[in-house]
Amino acid sequence: QVRLVESGGGLVQAGGSLRLSCVASGGAFSSYRMAWFRQAPGQEREFVSAITPTSVNTNYADSVKGRFTISRDNAKNTVYLQLNGLKPEDTADYYCAARTSIGIPTTEVEYRYWGQGTQVTVSS
Repeated sequence: QVRLVESGGGLVQAGGSLRLSCVASGGAFSSYRMAWFRQAPGQEREFVSAITPTSVNTNYADSVKGRFTISRDNAKNTVYLQLNGLKPEDTADYYCAARTSIGIPTTEVEYRYWGQGTQVTVSS
């Protein structure tokens, strides 16, 4: 019984930045493994980033490594995704996901709980 709500999406120019937030409720956030996925129009949902409960480990897709940063604030039940150096190909709906099992896998089937998404549009 976990609810995830994303926010922070918007329209930005190429090279700009956004900070996405995902607030969790209904469970023990500090024990959750958290991830971000995205889905562009006409494409499959793809892994973006993930983080362990105490931020010891993180993982990033090669396409965003060096530009995006995942972080979390367990006191606020929130995970963040800082998007810097945005490119038009980053345009997508961004989804927050959570799992209670160990590990931070890159496949969406491994995550049980999902938010409704927040849209990021990057213009050239």
